[in-house]
Amino acid sequence: MGRVEVARRWIACIVFILLPGLTYAKSVRVTPATSMQETLDRAADGDTVYVSSGSYNQNNIIVRKSIAIIGDGYPVFDGGKKNEVFIVVANNVLIKGLQVQNTGRSSMTDMAGIKLQNVSHVTVSSCRIYNTTYGVYLQNSTHCQVVGNTIKASSKQELQSGNGVHAWKSSNLLISHNVLTGHRDGIYFEFVTQSLITNNRSFGNIRYGLHFMFSHNDVYSYNTFENNGAGVAVMYTKGVTMYKNTFYLNWGDASYAILLKDISDSRIEYNKFTKNTVGIFMEGSSRIHVAYNTFSDNGWAMRIQASCDGNTFEKNNFFGNSFDVATNGTMMLNTFRGNYWDKYGGYDLDKDGNGDIPYYPVSVYSVITERIPTAMILYRSFLTNIMDEVEKVMPSIIPDQLRDDAPRLKRWKL
Repeated sequence: MGRVEVARRWIACIVFILLPGLTYAKSVRVTPATSMQETLDRAADGDTVYVSSGSYNQNNIIVRKSIAIIGDGYPVFDGGKKNEVFIVVANNVLIKGLQVQNTGRSSMTDMAGIKLQNVSHVTVSSCRIYNTTYGVYLQNSTHCQVVGNTIKASSKQELQSGNGVHAWKSSNLLISHNVLTGHRDGIYFEFVTQSLITNNRSFGNIRYGLHFMFSHNDVYSYNTFENNGAGVAVMYTKGVTMYKNTFYLNWGDASYAILLKDISDSRIEYNKFTKNTVGIFMEGSSRIHVAYNTFSDNGWAMRIQASCDGNTFEKNNFFGNSFDVATNGTMMLNTFRGNYWDKYGGYDLDKDGNGDIPYYPVSVYSVITERIPTAMILYRSFLTNIMDEVEKVMPSIIPDQLRDDAPRLKRWKL
């Protein structure tokens, strides 16, 4: 028997094994007069349920089969401000093209528009999720995707609201191309690892656009965080890559684009920080590589607490910021090199593109306002100008170790 004949017989066997599954998979169409729960319970694994447009006064719908639920013209499922809407407890489920709205609020249950519980390979795609406590809630789930959804709420207080996408104790998630607004946090990760957050727009949220807690080895890239209480908070985490994001207009008394608290071994590269109160606020963080970023028109480009060490800041652009760097101590155990600073007034006699004298990005006035915040009222006064000039001649207040020995004369093309 030749090899070709053997291959043909194997293919025939495989087709014979798969054929029953292919034969029994079927499509079903439901209308507002149909019970969605009964339809799902009658379905078999592999079936597709097409949902006609209209209003469905149905909620607490439990998906127990590996099926696809596809909406036609965004059929509306309403929680009646008392219940959840879809609860998925089966693997390999697709929910696409639905409008889910008006969940209840409870102090005992995290009520969600679409909740995934202990599942894998579930996709929530192209849905409209309005006025829910939690938009999409992932609990102990892996290899799931939340893609291309619009998730809106109008929360006013942190304690009375949930998050747009909330993930707990999960891994290998993809959160991409969503629009999230009006929640406590746009996206919240707690104990989530090996996941990617990309191309989302998170704006107008009460607390953070994105929030990490104890979530290691994740990546977030190409997102826009605009006009949130604060842009992104990364806490008690390691191994996070923050790449090519835009942070814009995260402005307020205690606001910032990125808060780093007790994180390590991470990268912040090719991001844009524009018109934020603080670009990066860093506390208790180590071994962070901050490079190729643009900081423009912020109040403070960076505030680096003395508890940080082993961090490297190189090849960034700083221009139009009120303060480039501020710190609350005299010891500096971080490295600055090759950054562009628009306030640098040095020269380049050897024409290597770098200034011949170091640049000290901490102004004496930023040191004073770190210790006495109310001194900010004197900002840009004649007195502060004199203090800065005197400090340049007789340095005594600013940390001597916080300096860029090779400041760039021209902006990096980023």
